[in-house]
Amino acid sequence: MERLSENKLVLVTRKTRLDDLVARFNTITQAQFYVEHLGADFTDYVREHSVYQQALTEAHTILSRLGRVQRLDRALLPNFLFGPDDTVVAIGQDGLVANTLKYLTRQPLIGVNPDSHRWDGVLLPFSTKELRLVVTEVFKQKRPIKEVTLAEVALNDGQKLLAVNDFFIGQKGHVSARYTVHIDTKIERQSSSGIIVSTGLGSTGWMKSILIGASQLLGQATNSTLNKPPFGKVPWDADYLLFSVREPFPSKTSAAGLVFGKVTQQTSLKIRSEMAENGIIFSDGIESDYLSFNSGLEATIAPAGHKGQLVV
Repeated sequence: MERLSENKLVLVTRKTRLDDLVARFNTITQAQFYVEHLGADFTDYVREHSVYQQALTEAHTILSRLGRVQRLDRALLPNFLFGPDDTVVAIGQDGLVANTLKYLTRQPLIGVNPDSHRWDGVLLPFSTKELRLVVTEVFKQKRPIKEVTLAEVALNDGQKLLAVNDFFIGQKGHVSARYTVHIDTKIERQSSSGIIVSTGLGSTGWMKSILIGASQLLGQATNSTLNKPPFGKVPWDADYLLFSVREPFPSKTSAAGLVFGKVTQQTSLKIRSEMAENGIIFSDGIESDYLSFNSGLEATIAPAGHKGQLVV
């Protein structure tokens, strides 16, 4: 078999809900008993799993004819070393594409929707049947690439973390976070339920819900403002991030004046923790993958030095 390239094709996969249930209850029969005992439809779990496995098989068959394929479960992403010439294919939901993108540098990422009847797939523009054409054009550098701005946090102890959608900076659980925030020439001590820092890609998610809620509460939101930044969609390659403080609480020792703004390479956001314990920073909604952010640590947040490369 003559391949188009000897460069590696990395096929990133995810476990289905059925996989997770079987891992929890050991067998499909026990998983089925648990789900149906609660009155849920177990056949939906089976259908989803079957469609996904079929899509994986089809994708692997197509990719194997084009290059060397390595299959990679999303759980292994943090420890996997991608080669500079790898082409990456993520087949799953939008979150899998976002999760994969932050572990890449300049490698092109192709998002594949395994079940268009189930998933909208904003980041999944292709079906498995389109893979041959898309990958061939990527190899020949004839396929359009859309750049995606990433966010990066760097702690003063040397730790770093990237985000494709957003960062959360705050406390574990539903307790107030205490910190000092510094951007440009402004410095303020705050107590809040945390800070969200969003990229352009993530601007229509968590960040938008915060801004819409605040505006509706004050009666300021109109149809025209909701369709414009920062409420509407910020370009994915915007050279800035947005930050918003959730539920800031003014008191004798804390203020609530510095609660929203832009973050750039030239004007980074600095946050110094005043939390004795349970301070955290996590990205893209994955709470299990976090940096501890306790007293004395300072986080510097800015657009990352490189951009993600999404194939479109």
